[in-house]
Amino acid sequence: MFNPECPFNDLPLLSPSVDLETPIILKACIEANKELAKLKMAERLTPNQTVLINSIPLLESQASSAIENIVTTTDELFEYAEDHHSSLMTSATKETLRYREALYAGYRSLQTRPLSIAMICETRYCIKVLENTLSDRVCGRDKERKG
Repeated sequence: MFNPECPFNDLPLLSPSVDLETPIILKACIEANKELAKLKMAERLTPNQTVLINSIPLLESQASSAIENIVTTTDELFEYAEDHHSSLMTSATKETLRYREALYAGYRSLQTRPLSIAMICETRYCIKVLENTLSDRVCGRDKERKG
């Protein structure tokens, strides 16, 4: 059983003693190389790559939000992706779009600093501000409210 007080120092030394260039591994590398070449070709054939790049976080936001019973349609997300402040947008769509913005904010933060509790808290607050939750206490925000 894992014990955080007891270090695990029995890790094997690097450069394993086994031969990594076995026929099975080399064949797998060849197949992986072929698949990467197909992906690179698909990239060249895609006229507007930003459409693909921007749709992935949007669809991931939709799937993650659905786990929390925040259900919205793909059509609604794409319709309001650029117009965040439309009065016609449902609350579920707004929530999902905020989740997408939080993903981008987290990604941008990782470009300039390492992952930390503070970064996680900032990203979480992009989605919604909740009062009196455990994450507020972890982020030190309960002290701000009391003080």
